[in-house]
Amino acid sequence: MQLNQPLVSVGQLPVTLADLLAAATVLVLLLLISAVVFAWRAQRARGFESHESFRRTADLEYRLAELSGTLRSFAEQTQGAQINLAGAIDERLDQVSHRLGLSLADQANRTGQSLQQLHERLAVIDAAQQNIAALSSEMVSLKDILSNKQARGAYGQGRMEAIIRDGLPVDAYAFQATLSNGTRPDCLIRLPESDIKLVIDAKFPLEAFNALRLPGNEKTINQTRQRVRADVLKHVKDIADKYLIPGETHDTAILFVPSESIHADLLEHFDDLIQKAHRSRIIFASPNILMLLVQTLQAIIKDARMREQAGRIKEEVGCLLDDVTRLKERIVDLQKHFGAASTDLDKLSVSADRIARRGSRISSLDLKEANSEGEATMPRLARNG
Repeated sequence: MQLNQPLVSVGQLPVTLADLLAAATVLVLLLLISAVVFAWRAQRARGFESHESFRRTADLEYRLAELSGTLRSFAEQTQGAQINLAGAIDERLDQVSHRLGLSLADQANRTGQSLQQLHERLAVIDAAQQNIAALSSEMVSLKDILSNKQARGAYGQGRMEAIIRDGLPVDAYAFQATLSNGTRPDCLIRLPESDIKLVIDAKFPLEAFNALRLPGNEKTINQTRQRVRADVLKHVKDIADKYLIPGETHDTAILFVPSESIHADLLEHFDDLIQKAHRSRIIFASPNILMLLVQTLQAIIKDARMREQAGRIKEEVGCLLDDVTRLKERIVDLQKHFGAASTDLDKLSVSADRIARRGSRISSLDLKEANSEGEATMPRLARNG
């Protein structure tokens, strides 16, 4: 069968086999092109989806990385906070332990000191009990001492010396010192800022007082009281005649009574005797009164020494003020030198400024100008200079 042989006719146009084959080829091509287009579109759609999926995956990975970094930093911060918390807790525990140890040690020391003080007080109590037990036997010996005139004088002298030594400095008193009339009182106290000395006598007559304590009738007691008055007034007169020297000793002397009970008896039953002794400028002093007198003298001596030191300090302050005055004068001289130097520096600065201005004017000249201009300029510079 030939290709040009018509097979059918469409209307008036014949249709050959070649036309059918051409139409079939065109149809096949169209189908192929459509398939290719569809495949390309499908592939493009898949590529777009793949790209979108890749982008989403990358975004997800980025977010996961950020989340991982955040979690890692949070974990590191948490770990650091835990480490800091553990360190702070350890430090606080160490401080508490240290303070607790110091407190326990201090409490132990205080307890030990309290126990030691308790033992010392118990020892003092034991010693006091022993002293009380020995006091009865000492009273017997004291009675023997008071009955003996020489022993009585030594006893009163010893008590008086103990009180003086305990309360006054060594250079403030002297025992058994000799006065200008050759007499030797039991004690001389040097008064501060004066050459006058205070006399203390320790030989108080006690025989009549001891007799007064013995039992007897009213007549015997009155006789004994008269004896007390006579003995004491005689001793007061002896003190006033021997130890009250104008210009050398104080116009009042101290008669030391070694017993508080005897002094109380004097105040209670022999007021007239005390008044007569006062008119003779003799004062009776029991151990407590003598201690009070010594403390008063101690304060006076301390005040005198403080005034002496104050005088020395005043002298030193005066010397210091003189040094400060000289220093001020030297500072004024130095300021004058600095002022002169400052004036010279200001003058040098003015000269330097003038030289700089002249140099700038010279450097601004045009050396290539005509000689006539140069001749006209030089006199001007000279005038300006």
